[in-house]
Amino acid sequence: MAISRPTIRDVARQAGVSHQTVSRVINGKNDVSPETRTLVETAISQMGYHPSAIARSMARGQTHTLACISPNLTDYTLASVIEGAETEARQHDYFMLSSSSVDSESFRRLVDELVGHRRVDGLIVINPYSDKRFEHIPEDFPVVFVGAQSHQKDISSVCLDDEKVAYDATSHLISLGHTNIALVTGPHEEDCSQDRTAGYRRALKEANIPFNNAKVIEGDWSASSGQNALLSFVKNGNVPTAVFAQNDRMAMGVLRAARDVNLKVPSQLAVIGVDDMPLSSYFDPPLTTMRQDMPLIGQEATRMLLDIIQKKNTDLREVKLPAQLVVRQSTSEQGGDL
Repeated sequence: MAISRPTIRDVARQAGVSHQTVSRVINGKNDVSPETRTLVETAISQMGYHPSAIARSMARGQTHTLACISPNLTDYTLASVIEGAETEARQHDYFMLSSSSVDSESFRRLVDELVGHRRVDGLIVINPYSDKRFEHIPEDFPVVFVGAQSHQKDISSVCLDDEKVAYDATSHLISLGHTNIALVTGPHEEDCSQDRTAGYRRALKEANIPFNNAKVIEGDWSASSGQNALLSFVKNGNVPTAVFAQNDRMAMGVLRAARDVNLKVPSQLAVIGVDDMPLSSYFDPPLTTMRQDMPLIGQEATRMLLDIIQKKNTDLREVKLPAQLVVRQSTSEQGGDL
């Protein structure tokens, strides 16, 4: 036989007050005397009463639900951000919804559903590639961006320090004696790709290595685009001694293309990426990369969003997190081998 859980009316009878008074105590209202508050809290403790989270949310005008909108839910790096965001939300008794949006129109529909109907208390938007998406978010609604900063609205953001990451990756190749360093970028319109290209160029400039646009090929973050990039360099007779791919997937494609054209890695071609995906250490050869803590980015985004919701800190903030160089067998001194 199931044991019935105590209700708010049971607590009221035990404390000798109305159920409205119990509700005010539960929701932290100030219009209750200290003596009455003590009576109610004692009754709650003795009876093991647990207030309904839904009822409390309704009373406070909050849902205790957040939403995370991402370009897709299957990409490892993006999924890791969401995992970190969900973990942090649970620690604060919030539920995190996850959804994907691939274009501005689907983003608008999602925002209308989640924000317009007040189904969530705040939004985390991952990699909002186009500023056109920003206009769909109400000015006063709590939101944090991950991976980009709005150029049109004052919105807080959390991201990797992409310029510094690319600078460090390129500097690693330069420290090994490489001067003929090719770059495989993400889509040029994305802030992340632009910042990583800027870091690459800064490292070259500081080493007095001329920037050559012919050594830069635009990819789309996929392995196939990295593969095609190196094959294009080879076809044009512009074979580098090192390649900085702006993510690990494109680096994986570069490694595949190197094998296809019989370029030995790392003795004839050094390769470095960004991310440190779980499979990166199993590439052939294992990939040197810049490790970014994606779950930490998600956690920081959730903490920032909750600060805004709870009005602990509503100041505009832009947090940039560092990455760590992980040296494996895909890089060595020019003409050398590991």
